[in-house]
Amino acid sequence: DMAEPIQQLTRNNHPQERQSIPFTLIQRKEKLGDVLYEKRQYSKAKWACIRMAEKQYEQSICLGFMKLMRYICEQNSSGLYLGLTIPIVTIVHTNAAQSAMTPSVTVAYYLPEVLQDEPPHPLDPDIVIEEWPSTIVYSR
Repeated sequence: DMAEPIQQLTRNNHPQERQSIPFTLIQRKEKLGDVLYEKRQYSKAKWACIRMAEKQYEQSICLGFMKLMRYICEQNSSGLYLGLTIPIVTIVHTNAAQSAMTPSVTVAYYLPEVLQDEPPHPLDPDIVIEEWPSTIVYSR
């Protein structure tokens, strides 16, 4: 669970609040009053993305997340802290038969509204800026 490290980072190093990405709630699954997950629709937007393929699925997520955090925290063409948006999205990839997960994942960061028109370029060549169409995300 990355929530606590992200909260700590923004609280300790950058007092700005985290920006929630605007979305339309499509479905919410609850059990005994606790939200298990939400199905959300996000509008067309630009995301900073990195695809990782380490031996372990968890390693891919962690390394991708850390590379994105460096981009967010000044390793970009503006040299500035970009601000943290939540959630950070992880896309799980499957094999050709779609019968099993692969260790390959894409970790994506929604660029804040003020940066959507002209996002800073990543210094890390593994990070790419992509414009996603309207997207469905499952969040927990």
